[in-house]
Amino acid sequence: MPVYEYECPSCEKVFEVQQRMSDDPLKICPDCGGQVKKLVSMSSFHLKGGGWYSDGYSSKSKSSDSKKSKPAKETTVTPPCKNEKSGGCKNCPASS
Repeated sequence: MPVYEYECPSCEKVFEVQQRMSDDPLKICPDCGGQVKKLVSMSSFHLKGGGWYSDGYSSKSKSSDSKKSKPAKETTVTPPCKNEKSGGCKNCPASS
């Protein structure tokens, strides 16, 4: 059964109630008799792992998943030369 959270502005109490989805929401605070409002609580629903997204909505085809891809080529990037006496970036090996 779902748990719903309510707040009473009169007594400033926040409380939880287990109710069926078909039950009407509470309208009266059980402590002070004031009007209560239903709060929107954080859900405890979590999507973890590969699951539905990678299986049902991914743009990759299943045949490409079974193929082994080659690792990306490792490249090193040299920062641009800041020495203006040597011609700056024109003569820098990193600029080509």
